[in-house]
Amino acid sequence: MENRIGVHRDKKHIYDIILSTSFEQLEEEVSKLEVRGRRICIVTDSVVAGLYLEIVAGILAGCCKQVISFQFPAGEEHKNLKTVQELYETLIVHHFDRNDLLVALGGGVVGDLCGYAAATYLRGVAFIQIPTTLLAQVDSSIGGKTGVDFDSYKNMVGAFHMPKLVYTNVSTLLTLPEEQFTSGMGEIIKHGLIKDKEYYQWLSEHADQIMERNLDVCLEMIWGSDEIKRKVVEEDPTEQGERALLNFGHTLGHAIEKWKNFGMLHGHCVAVGALAAAWMSEEKGLISREEVLEVKQMMEGFHVPVSVSEVDLEQVIEATKNDKKMDGGKIKFILLKKIGQAYMDRQVTEEEMRRGLSLVLE
Repeated sequence: MENRIGVHRDKKHIYDIILSTSFEQLEEEVSKLEVRGRRICIVTDSVVAGLYLEIVAGILAGCCKQVISFQFPAGEEHKNLKTVQELYETLIVHHFDRNDLLVALGGGVVGDLCGYAAATYLRGVAFIQIPTTLLAQVDSSIGGKTGVDFDSYKNMVGAFHMPKLVYTNVSTLLTLPEEQFTSGMGEIIKHGLIKDKEYYQWLSEHADQIMERNLDVCLEMIWGSDEIKRKVVEEDPTEQGERALLNFGHTLGHAIEKWKNFGMLHGHCVAVGALAAAWMSEEKGLISREEVLEVKQMMEGFHVPVSVSEVDLEQVIEATKNDKKMDGGKIKFILLKKIGQAYMDRQVTEEEMRRGLSLVLE
């Protein structure tokens, strides 16, 4: 297995995903972006800054003119336009121009916010992703979707802006809290369910090593998950068709996340939404009850929630109507034809969602 995944668009190479167990290759990979004589701003949050900012800033100082950092308080509630405005002000004060570089060091909140700022500052500057959470390493750092929340609506303001590089150091998983690790597993299981049955089965077979955070096994797991997302993104970079399959579990998951006021982690909400969608697929006669129960068992094995409590079912259904994936008043709902093969269904009714969601409520 190579540690480099090339991402292309219209058969043209756009950027590389580097997978490593250290930061040893970081200076070499960033230097390839011709940043000598340029400024770099590392965007991170208050938690990640204490863990990795000093080491990453030290490495990047060796390949550019100046390194500064912008920190904001950790948490989804700070992924908003106010924080972006503060980042703009920092860049302006330090005279950042269109040839300088932003670096997203952290999880999905950092990556989404930094990417959106990069897409919009001076009509677009380059940025790279250094994801430090499992969720970011397999999901938000790949594919160029950026965004911030508006009021209580998740990622309602955003842009497509591809990074110049994704550098994944899997050893950062060793400092990741348990719930953050299992949040990432929610998205990883999703990738197997929608696109690759063999990968889905591989996850089950290596569950113990994964949960022990064996770095070699985790690197292989992340590589497989990234490959699935890469292929989908290359086929549909701006989510006009095939890429929508990555939203499996997200319609109900985002609605639950909003109802919980972001108090439940994204990957956990997606997993609950995916299990509800699996039950809906079973009701349509597409997959068997045994297969749904196997999905549930796998999630439990990875300590991923399979139910949610203290949720108003009707309010969650109502929240789906504000989903970004609405098209002409119809929800583009993702279901399973079979394990490893998802499809888009534009005819899902509120009653079908209601029944599916009721099966994952405590």
